[in-house]
Amino acid sequence: SKAVTSGGSSGRDPIAIERLNLMNMAKLSIKGLIESALNLGRTLDSDYAPLQQFFVVMEHCLKHGLKTKKTFLGQNKSFWGALELVEKLTPEAGEITASVKDLPGLKTPLGRGRAWLRLALMQKKLSDYMKTIINRKDLLSEFYEPNALMMEEEGAVIAGLLVGLNVIDANLCMKGEDLDSQVGVIDFSMYLKDGGHSSKSAEGDGQITAILDQKNYVEELNRHLSASVNNLQAKVDALEKSNTKLTEELAVANNRIITLQEDVERVKEESSYQLESRKALRSDSAADGQALGETRKQLKEETVLRLDVEKELEVQIGMKQEMELSIKMLEKDICEKQDALVELRQQLEDLRAINQQLSHKSQSADASSKQKSEAIVRLEEKINQMSGTIKQLETRCKQAEKQRDLAVEANRLFKQEFGDKIESLQVEVGQLRKHRLLFFQDESFLEISEPSLCTMCEQDDSLLKTKCKNCSGVFCESCVSNELPLPSSILPEAVCSSCYSQLLQQYASMPT
Repeated sequence: SKAVTSGGSSGRDPIAIERLNLMNMAKLSIKGLIESALNLGRTLDSDYAPLQQFFVVMEHCLKHGLKTKKTFLGQNKSFWGALELVEKLTPEAGEITASVKDLPGLKTPLGRGRAWLRLALMQKKLSDYMKTIINRKDLLSEFYEPNALMMEEEGAVIAGLLVGLNVIDANLCMKGEDLDSQVGVIDFSMYLKDGGHSSKSAEGDGQITAILDQKNYVEELNRHLSASVNNLQAKVDALEKSNTKLTEELAVANNRIITLQEDVERVKEESSYQLESRKALRSDSAADGQALGETRKQLKEETVLRLDVEKELEVQIGMKQEMELSIKMLEKDICEKQDALVELRQQLEDLRAINQQLSHKSQSADASSKQKSEAIVRLEEKINQMSGTIKQLETRCKQAEKQRDLAVEANRLFKQEFGDKIESLQVEVGQLRKHRLLFFQDESFLEISEPSLCTMCEQDDSLLKTKCKNCSGVFCESCVSNELPLPSSILPEAVCSSCYSQLLQQYASMPT
């Protein structure tokens, strides 16, 4: 819901751009008023800021494209005449018009128009009345130019948006308000978005886009306010020139009045002189009858001249009073324009500060975006490295699985090849044990009556000697302390240290 940006308004009609901007401002104002009123949850009064801004925006919309009417006091542009049409088209609106005319303290058409808007809003009929007059463009053409907002489709859109205001309850007291001299300036800062509340830094490009859109909007508002300031400055200059001209005319009129007063005094003196002459001539009426007639004729002429001079004096006095009144109104208008100019300049400074803040936010968002891009690149590199490592691990895992399969297969082949032999050997060993059990028991331990030397460790020992089951050698007990399964027996048997090492190497070299 932003206004036309500076990039898209270069080749368009400036009047159309003004209409579109006013329509967008009306949308924002109506939407903000409805949302804030519903959140507030109470009846609105005259001091409610969004409601005041809504009336200011509506006033600008109604003033757009008004025809200028020339009067004795200067040019006049007021939308009160257009609002009076509602009474003719909708009889029930006559109550509002009568109430506005009966309000004390309203001296200007602008004040009556403002009061009419407030009363229509309280009656929840503002949308209906606006639709009524917008549908009669033949009557509105008397007050508006053909390209005015009220004559185009933007006016119908605004009238449709006003339907939403019927959910608002307002109680506005207008007796104490000075509706004639209020300065209607739109506070654009109420409708600007703050990018810091809209999203967090994780939103990235969306936040930058929103900031850039707001920046373009602020630039457009800046351009619009600059044009308004220039127009107001030109109007102030024109009013100052007109004031100077009226002051000069007032001085000339004062000089003329002084001259006329002097002429009146002179005529009075001449009249008194003629009267005295007439009294003197009455004594000699017979001789001076003809001179008396001429004196009477001259007296009548002087009397007529005196009356003409007095009438002209009265006209000049009336013109002087009107000029003084027009000068006062011009001075009041100049003060209002200067106040509006000061407020617009203040808003322009605020918008420049907001524009600068948005620029800083845009720069910080760009910097954070660059940092995030670099972090993303680093993460992608790590992901690529991890992918390579995973591939290597998968390759090794496949190789290990292949080796495991080979080992299982070799074990299976070994069992197939040597399983029968081992079983046959175990059977034979069992038979040999049965037949030679006594022999093995007799020769397992040999009692040495005399000390003998162990052939492996070469230490004297008088204890029993033990026989190795593998090599059948007789050694000391410490040298035959190890046990291993032999090819001839699955059960562990006592073997000497030498056979133990050989058997371990043999078993280690055999496939599993």
